[in-house]
Amino acid sequence: SRGLGDVYKRQGQGIMRASVILAGSEIKPGQQTTVHVPVARLYTHTEMTMPVHVIHGRKEGPRLFVSAAIHGDEIIGTEIIRRLMKLKKIKKLKGTLFAVPVVNVYGFLQQSRYSPDRRDLNRFFPGSEKGSLTSQLADIFMDEIVNNSTHGIDLHAGSNHRTNLPQVRANTADPDTRRMAEAFRVPVVINASIRDGSLRHAVAEKGIPFLIYEAGEALRFDEVSIRAGIRGILSVMESIGMLRRSRARKTVIEPLIADSTTWIRSPASGILHMNVPLGARVGENKKIGKIADPFSDHEVAIKSPVSGMVIGRLNLPLVHQGDAVIHIARIDRLAGIEPVIADFKEDMSGKE
Repeated sequence: SRGLGDVYKRQGQGIMRASVILAGSEIKPGQQTTVHVPVARLYTHTEMTMPVHVIHGRKEGPRLFVSAAIHGDEIIGTEIIRRLMKLKKIKKLKGTLFAVPVVNVYGFLQQSRYSPDRRDLNRFFPGSEKGSLTSQLADIFMDEIVNNSTHGIDLHAGSNHRTNLPQVRANTADPDTRRMAEAFRVPVVINASIRDGSLRHAVAEKGIPFLIYEAGEALRFDEVSIRAGIRGILSVMESIGMLRRSRARKTVIEPLIADSTTWIRSPASGILHMNVPLGARVGENKKIGKIADPFSDHEVAIKSPVSGMVIGRLNLPLVHQGDAVIHIARIDRLAGIEPVIADFKEDMSGKE
């Protein structure tokens, strides 16, 4: 049973559902609490913890972790989890929910992607108890959260002035993971390669179905991305049997699956003018924008080398030659892009 930290108690002739142990704290069936998992203190001697919200249902079921701010400046997931925990419907879940609003508490304090040692936490999993500060934090997260879970969802946003269309990245070759990805109800699922040292890689090594939700921009809130994230998590919880399915669910078009993506880079330095929004259909060799020289009337066209859907773009208009300015998912069914985006917009215009 994955070595889960449980305590079983006998009651009469039967066995009650196990309590769960997190950072030495016992959470009993039917209990909701917040556990402050200790991490390394600051050099000012200030104690630091990684708060984890736990809902341990009375009935057996999956154990899902939902994490945010592995990159300390990607705060949109923090708001998603805050709103998720306010919902009455999750109080009656089957199984256990571990919700971690801020994993990289050090980067979050500094509004930085990185830890104080200038390392990217998402390149240091599974971590080491005796390693760097970043590596130790990764080790604690694996030991306390991942090892207590059967499923996982990690929430991210675009970095460095880039914004992402709500999307899921997952290993679609795994049937359980693919079902979760399709249940998330976003326009596109990226069958993304796994990077060494990433949380996704460490979780995959344990055979745990796992999704990454990407949406919005670092250090910014975006209402559609937040609402889509909450809806997606609830939908996944329904699909794996943690929550009762909603009767009011609309029928939606299945998400598009992309096996590869391409970043288009600026052909020159100057002022970026982009013609295509997130979710737009892009044709091969079609003009999608231009780079203007701020000191003359000279302009350079930006053309897409591939066909597909725009899933990310740079918001900052000032660029150097070679800067990544637009991210395109290669989609085989180009004709399906507009209906999927239209359906998503219509679905998100109402209330869940």
